[in-house]
Amino acid sequence: MSVSVLQTVRDLFAPSDEQLMWRVQAHDDAAAFGTLVGRWQAPIQRLCARLTGDEHRAEDLTQEVFARLFAHRKSYQPDRRFATYLWRIALNHCYRELGRARHRFERPLPPAGDGERPVTEFLADDQPAPDEALADAETAALVRRALATLPEHLRTILVLRHYENLKFREIAEVLELPEGTVKTRMTEALRQLAGRLGRALERPAGSPPKPRIQAQECLVL
Repeated sequence: MSVSVLQTVRDLFAPSDEQLMWRVQAHDDAAAFGTLVGRWQAPIQRLCARLTGDEHRAEDLTQEVFARLFAHRKSYQPDRRFATYLWRIALNHCYRELGRARHRFERPLPPAGDGERPVTEFLADDQPAPDEALADAETAALVRRALATLPEHLRTILVLRHYENLKFREIAEVLELPEGTVKTRMTEALRQLAGRLGRALERPAGSPPKPRIQAQECLVL
């Protein structure tokens, strides 16, 4: 039996997030909690980085989110989806962090993209020429900066939809909003993002033209 088949069998019989959280709630099961952290640490850290614009702070926030999850384990309702519960904790934690940052008159830094490659990696033989690679890196940085300037309620929907691949129905559940409202805000978020990118990509007179890009295409950067 191949490794991939064995992994598929393991996944089929693995306990669900809800079952694991019940063990944590009822029995303070450290192993179950460790499994949850292993499953969710990466997506929660991505969310914190995208929302706060600070990848290093996102690491601390992620640890704080799981500490809060464990501290408030008794308040979890077993009939609720664990993912919705955890996303909501993480979002609220990020919003508090953004509020503190505004209070300190700090502007969030643009987050590094998931799997973003350093410039030196672009110099490999099978990679684009250095000038093309630098242009791509510049565009990626512009996208991250534009995303960081969106209002929080629009940025949240973009991050959950395009970076974490949640369905509109799931986003509506997390945010406790009608699905139609989520779709409307998504349209507005893409419109504002495209506007910010359009202004950022405007070239000075005499400079070579920059490629036109669509907001949806940029979100993969």
